Amino acid sequence: MEGNTAWLLTSAALVLLMTPGLAFFYGGMVRSKSVLNMLMMCFGAIGLVGVLWVVYGYSMSYGTDVAGLFGNPFEYLGASGLMTAEGDPTAGTVDIAFQAMFAVITVALIAGAVADRMRFGAWLLFGGLWATLVYFPVAHWVWGDGGWIGEMGALDFAGGTAVHINAGAAALGLVLVLGKRVGWPREPMKPHNLPFVMLGAGLLWFGWFGFNAGSAYAADGVAGVAFLNTFTATCAAMLAWLFVERLRDGKGTSLGAASGVVAGLVAITPACAYVDTWGALAIGAVAGILCALAVGLKYRLGYDDSLDVVGVHLVGGLVGTVLLGFVATTNVGTDGADGLFYGGGAGQLWTQVISAVAVLIYSAVVAAILGLIIKVTMKGGRVSAEEEVAGIDEAEHAETAYDFAGGRGGRPASVDTSVVSGNSRKLEETKS
Repeated sequence: MEGNTAWLLTSAALVLLMTPGLAFFYGGMVRSKSVLNMLMMCFGAIGLVGVLWVVYGYSMSYGTDVAGLFGNPFEYLGASGLMTAEGDPTAGTVDIAFQAMFAVITVALIAGAVADRMRFGAWLLFGGLWATLVYFPVAHWVWGDGGWIGEMGALDFAGGTAVHINAGAAALGLVLVLGKRVGWPREPMKPHNLPFVMLGAGLLWFGWFGFNAGSAYAADGVAGVAFLNTFTATCAAMLAWLFVERLRDGKGTSLGAASGVVAGLVAITPACAYVDTWGALAIGAVAGILCALAVGLKYRLGYDDSLDVVGVHLVGGLVGTVLLGFVATTNVGTDGADGLFYGGGAGQLWTQVISAVAVLIYSAVVAAILGLIIKVTMKGGRVSAEEEVAGIDEAEHAETAYDFAGGRGGRPASVDTSVVSGNSRKLEETKS
């Protein structure tokens, strides 16, 4: 029992590290004038969701079921009755700590979609409301006792629906309301620091072993299966993404490798303890290919998902969740189900599809509604066109990441006001 508790606490620390890792992954992908804001959005999610979680979030997710929709938010209010030193890792403070990290990173994932333009205060308001109305109830649907998705028999070992489809759908709903960045897609908006991106991907990969293997709640063979499948699928996804780039663009890129890593991690998350090696390889390869293709959809469909949260997390989460209906197997010794390719029929596939679509629609709709409310009440929820062009770091935090000019606060060189004025008019036209 003590060994299981030690493993779960270690896993909780690994999952917490994923959010700073995500901050660097996203931070390297934005332009230099936006990197501090992106780091702050991720770190802000830690503080905000961490407080909400211990006050009522855990209770809404894992409290006594209310009609299959959410847990009683008052049952463990302020972690009452759970602040114990019990050795059982599925109860008390150990479970609260582990699951807190999932709630934190799910909100932080959405930040990448609204990079460069959303006010920090508006982001915190959105994050708190979305966590309350969407993440906490959906976590109950999937993992809470009596939650309707879990009762239906859907498989989600570590968060394909509750985390990745949930966050990816919210990102889509929010960006449709918030609007496009000034100059997108006409102007190039390249990553400013690819080593940051690679560092972030490495930290995410490292922390993800706690995310997936820790979800076994024991230092046992199930954790070993989840650990190995997490590694295997991620390797396959990275190679698959690079293969697509090679065929399409002629060269594989570091950004592609890092993105492939994250796509593989996302896709294997719901499936990591329910598939064998061949299933893990298949999920990783399919995710690498489809996510590499999906990130280009925003240009065709016209939604400005800054850092491809939809293309990687929504699509990757759908891949892993739905493919479980084909490649899940009980041969690995876990309490799962057999998919279509392992003699289980189409029943599990249908269950997986229903759970994925339900979470997608609910999260996207609520995120869009929250975005509209914030847009009306908080000056559009985004910085002005002038502030966006000059840099959201300076506008929202009075800081810049790099001292280009060597002057006060490292303020960048002056902005061409004619360009700003022109962009302002274009933004107003877009809003109208």
